Amino acid sequence: MFKIGDTIIYSSHGLCQIDDITEKTFSGVTKTYYVLHPVDNVHLQINAPIDNKTISMLEIMTKEQADEIFTLFTLPGIEWIEKNNQRTQIYSSIIKKGNRKEIAKLINTLMTKKYELEQEGKKFPEYDRKLLLEIQKVLFADLAISLKTTPKTIENRVEKLLQISDKQTT
Repeated sequence: MFKIGDTIIYSSHGLCQIDDITEKTFSGVTKTYYVLHPVDNVHLQINAPIDNKTISMLEIMTKEQADEIFTLFTLPGIEWIEKNNQRTQIYSSIIKKGNRKEIAKLINTLMTKKYELEQEGKKFPEYDRKLLLEIQKVLFADLAISLKTTPKTIENRVEKLLQISDKQTT
């Protein structure tokens, strides 16, 4: 269980701070909720049931966990799926599970494919571009906090591990 003041990774909102833990009643059902806000949007308030098993809430990773994640960028990522609908479905299911290692492998695949397509003068699919930006933002911020650096530094390090030119834009 988290406590007030903790910074966590929350689902697709990324880095969030827990402002309160309180009981609330919705539709006649009283539950205990974390009241939190994304670090980059203090005006957005999120009420997340403590017992919700379908939403991923994770502690900020340790330095050791971060080092393990970086190792994954020296290995092949997951398989690139040619069919858009199938790719969207499978990649979305990976993200929903919230497993950082699997998400890192997905980022590996997306960054590599994006670079390959750009080298060939082809366009990276828009949905995949948005997906990549979204999951990079969350994972790279998590890594940056655990290693006391910036997300841009993390991105540069990942690009070097993947042997992708630093002139690439994301």
